[in-house]
Amino acid sequence: MRSAATAFAIIAFACTAPAQAPFEPGRDPEPKVEVASVEPVRVAPGKATSVDIRFRVRRGYHINSNQPKSDLLVPTVLKLDPPTNVSVGRTVYPPGRVMTIPFAPEEKLSVYTGDFTLNTHVSAARNTPAGTYRVHGELQYQACDDRACYAPTKLPMYFDVTVGTPRAAKRALRKTGQSPHIHR
Repeated sequence: MRSAATAFAIIAFACTAPAQAPFEPGRDPEPKVEVASVEPVRVAPGKATSVDIRFRVRRGYHINSNQPKSDLLVPTVLKLDPPTNVSVGRTVYPPGRVMTIPFAPEEKLSVYTGDFTLNTHVSAARNTPAGTYRVHGELQYQACDDRACYAPTKLPMYFDVTVGTPRAAKRALRKTGQSPHIHR
């Protein structure tokens, strides 16, 4: 009986999103998460490098972790779409912070709040010409506050990967005039 009551509470909580202005499915008119930063990404042909992508959840909100404690909750997932000759590895998610909600204090949620970092690896094929390549992506998440959960949404983002020897990579960055930081 407790699991049925828990499921009902989670569904009720998820369905209490307040009415919003015109809503485009999958796009939050008032994003609850933003990209905080990505360090410059440089990789030599035939090699791989680690990439940390930092996100920030707005104050007063939380999002479900990548592994929420219920199948009824929407997990946070980063999807990346690299260009030809550049590939990305598996994304590593931090553990969520355990939290309870006011109307179901006995239930524990696994969430991200404040700043959190996702990690992946980027590699370039051996024959990748030196230059800067853009990796597009989106963070899929569901935000909640202490009263309601909002419709699942997607945060579009991208970052640049400079391929070449360290010296060639620096030249390519200067030549394109692009910032090595996150682009939205």
